[in-house]
Parts: sequence; C-alpha cells; structure tokens
Amino acid sequence: MRVIEWLTDRLRDPWRERIRQYLVLMRMDRPVGALLLLWPTWWGLWFAANDFPPIGALVIFTLGVFVMRSAGCVINDYADHAWLDAHVERTRGRPMAAGRVSRREAILLFLGLLAFAFALVLFTNALTIKLSFAGAALAAIYPFCKRYTHLAQVVLGAAFGWSIPMAFAAVTGAVPAMAWLLFLANVLFSTIYDTEYAMVDREDDIRVGAKSTAILFADADRPIIGILMATFLFAMLLAGMRAQLVWPYFAGLAIAAALFGWQQWIIRKREREACFAAFRNNNWVGCVLWVGLLLALAIR
Repeated sequence: MRVIEWLTDRLRDPWRERIRQYLVLMRMDRPVGALLLLWPTWWGLWFAANDFPPIGALVIFTLGVFVMRSAGCVINDYADHAWLDAHVERTRGRPMAAGRVSRREAILLFLGLLAFAFALVLFTNALTIKLSFAGAALAAIYPFCKRYTHLAQVVLGAAFGWSIPMAFAAVTGAVPAMAWLLFLANVLFSTIYDTEYAMVDREDDIRVGAKSTAILFADADRPIIGILMATFLFAMLLAGMRAQLVWPYFAGLAIAAALFGWQQWIIRKREREACFAAFRNNNWVGCVLWVGLLLALAIR
C-alpha cells in the first residue's frame, strides 16, 4: 500500500482515489499472487530455451504475468463481490464488496487489461496468439467455477499454468510433451497452494455456499495436500531428468520438499493464520525451483 500511495500521491482528486481503488482491485498491494504465477512461467521459458530465454520473450511474458494476474483478480471480484466477498470477514473490505468500485468500472478495467495482454502477445508468433485465447477463457471462467464445482482450484491451476505451453510456443514454435508435463505440475502446485488459501475461509465459504477443494477434502485435507505435493515434486523430477539437468536443480527440489514439510507442520491445527502463512510460503517453493533450474542450465 505504501508503494501504491507513493505512485498516486502526485495525482489530483478525484483521480487519486479512483486509481488507488483500481490498483487495490488489481491486488497490486499483494504481489505474492503474481509471483506464484511468475515462477511457473519462468520455469516454462527456461525449460523451453534450455538456457537463458530470448530477452524479448522474457519481457513479454513477465509483463503478461502481472497484467493477466491483475485481470484475473478484477474478474474474480466482479464475480464474487455481492454473493461471497461481502459476507466473508477477510474479503468484505475489497473495493467492489465495499462499494468503492462499480460493476461497470470493473468490467471496463478487465477488458482494458485483456487488451493490453493481447497487445503483448501480438509480438510473439501465430501459435502463441492462438493459445492466448484459451488462456483468456480460463481466466474468465475460473471465478464462476466456485459456484458450481469443488474443483475451482484445479481450474485456477489450468489458468495459471497456461502460460507454460504459451512460453514453449513463443520460444520453440511448438508445444512438446515437456510443456504439458510442466503444465500438469503447475496444476498440482496451484491446487496445493490454493487449497491452503481456501482453508483460511472454509467456514465462511460453507456458510455462504461457495465450493472449494478445502471443503471437498474436509478432514482429509492434509493427507491429500501431501499426496499432491509428492506428485508435484515427482513431476518436476521427471522434467529435470528429461532435460538432463545437473545437481543444482535437484538441490532446489530437495529444498522445495523441505518447505512443503514445513507447510504440513504449520497447518496441522488448521488455524487461519497458519494456513495463510503456508499459502504464502509457496512463493519460496516456486523461487527455489527456478533458481535451481537457472543454475543447473548455467553450469551444465
């Protein structure tokens, strides 16, 4: 929030307050969500290039991460503000739930962000452009899934992970089996951290009628999350072996496994603050895997 206030301090009223509300609606005050999307995107770029990726693709996809994450947050609040966010203690202060941003403003902001993201994709190739339409559809569909299915976290994983086949398409002009292996790994990763996130609001979601994997898993949440963690690590192990990576990557996998173990320990009592801390800790899981990948490719 201090950064947002610094960026908007020189603007005149009423634009100062409007833009602040738009930036909060886009979750620019909460960058962890963007980083959870950034690390898998960078995995895709580095695996696709089998080295440092082309600078153009790196800039396009890094900017695209923040733009599409912002667009996803806007459409999520548009879908949830009245029926869910306004009735949940943690979210009732969000701009739309509190009535500080209108539905019309949110839709226009969402469309503007999509247009900006599409403009970035136009600097890639035809296959990446075609794939981008599926990515935009997943981003738009996800917020409404929690009304109809307990597997909204899986849909989020597909939406967040769609940058991986797009990265391969942009760098190599194709979407090989490796891209789909990493895509599957990210679906697992997203389901892990978003289930931990959903555990924070589980009681409120049950009361309101929202659905989530946290509700679906019920008392078996920790064992199932543990199985997902192990499967994710195995998928990333397979990716490293297929790419013939060396020891720093596998050291990163070992650190990620230790971080997962710590998450399991702190959520053992299913306290809200602990579940939220576990969710945030996945930023470091994504980071150490990317650092391991970076170093493994650098010294190979």
